[in-house]
Amino acid sequence: MLLWFMLLVSGVFGQKDMKEKLFAFPKDSPTSYVQIHPECTGPFWESTICMRLHLSLMTQSCVLFSMSTKTNVNSIVLFYYPGLRNRFQQVVDYKHQYYDLKDKDFTEWTSMCVTWDSSVWGLFIDGKYYKVNKTSNVEISGDPIINIGQWQSQYRGFYTSLSFVGEMTDVNMWDKALTDANMMDYFADNEMNGNVINWKALNYTLHGEVTIKPYVDPYPCVPI
Repeated sequence: MLLWFMLLVSGVFGQKDMKEKLFAFPKDSPTSYVQIHPECTGPFWESTICMRLHLSLMTQSCVLFSMSTKTNVNSIVLFYYPGLRNRFQQVVDYKHQYYDLKDKDFTEWTSMCVTWDSSVWGLFIDGKYYKVNKTSNVEISGDPIINIGQWQSQYRGFYTSLSFVGEMTDVNMWDKALTDANMMDYFADNEMNGNVINWKALNYTLHGEVTIKPYVDPYPCVPI
């Protein structure tokens, strides 16, 4: 009974199927984020993170995803810089790669995957692939803390000025670099479920003003 009460208070509800649900981040706040409790903890020599999202603010840079360990607060971080910069930044073990997105923005629902291994880093957005040949012998080890919506400036701490404002759904993570075909399956909504973060069996804790709402596919496939 005590354990049940502690879980209820903390916001951890065990594995929940989040299909047709989303996380809503209503406003800029240093205390609003979702902590994800991963199904496996590494070590990681490669990975892929996929999600669907849209932003409510286009004037503010934000963090979409942040993973830290006790020895590495920048294990994996995904940044977006809107406006004139209009760039996406991928950070793995303090190494980083920028992608210039030109006319692309995230005010409409967008599907994206970010991947890396020892030789290739890539960003896949709505079927367009930004691929970079990049030698990167990285091993991420130690118990990971994973958050969406905030950047962890220290292990179990938060950076206050890069809050995500918008909605996010279908967040999955794998401990491998997915193939192009795998990522296209994700974009086609072919039930691609991660083995590190599985949206259909998600362990999470809500913090601040983040809420759960129904998700309706804005671009449903219509049979011909």
